Amino acid sequence: MSASDRISLRGLRTRGYHGVLPEERIAGQDFVIDLDLTLDLAPAAASDDVRDTVHYGELAQEVAGIVAGDPVDLIETLADRIASAVLRADRVLAVAVTVHKPQAPIPVAFDDVSVSLTRQRRSPVVIALGSNLGDRAGTLASAVAALRGEEGLEITAESPVLETVALTLAGEDPDKPAYLNQVVLGTSDLTPERLLGVLLDIERAHGRERNERWGDRTLDLDLIAYGTERIVTPSLELPHPRAAERDFVLRPWLAADPDAVLPGHGRVDELLARLTAEDAR
Repeated sequence: MSASDRISLRGLRTRGYHGVLPEERIAGQDFVIDLDLTLDLAPAAASDDVRDTVHYGELAQEVAGIVAGDPVDLIETLADRIASAVLRADRVLAVAVTVHKPQAPIPVAFDDVSVSLTRQRRSPVVIALGSNLGDRAGTLASAVAALRGEEGLEITAESPVLETVALTLAGEDPDKPAYLNQVVLGTSDLTPERLLGVLLDIERAHGRERNERWGDRTLDLDLIAYGTERIVTPSLELPHPRAAERDFVLRPWLAADPDAVLPGHGRVDELLARLTAEDAR
């Protein structure tokens, strides 16, 4: 997902009745709206289907309806209303709104007066951590601190740290060093791809080497869920394709959030109960 993809709409002119003065509410005046939407345009570019992007014609009509609708005193309030409406579109990650009031009742000559604001969507995120080499507890604590210090990411909850048997391609291996596992919850306005890049950077900073698939590691950071996003790319799949089968993800996640839900799979407590029952057979 590219954070630089944009849809821009300029000069949307609509009559509205906003303003502090009584005559503004009676006679009305023209307002001009500029929008810049941040979103991922790769799906639409690949499919050539308008359903994979934002229909800017429908968006223009919606924004025009807000401008022509219930009056407010300040164009700051109007701009915020427009931004909130635009962010209700699932694909929009951020929006910059400028409301121009070129006919404002100002008693001196002027060309324009405008208010601009930017609003970003924050999505809930679930990140799983694991370590089975070196100072495992210290590594997890350091990784969580790094996540807490990352701009665009807010950590809201941490699970307890649990010890689990190492999982390899051949299954559980009690002869391997045991893992310490943890799950952190948060919100982010980073794109999923950018957040994944942050996790990989933190792994590398803690000595992670990818020499063997499912091999021992100083630190493993997995992006388990990003809101309800469903993404399949060569570098990222969301929700995590194996999270529903992993006790070492579900158990700490449930400890951090008793009402947790894995998108597309259901409640985490039910998934864990099912997994426990299968293991008991």
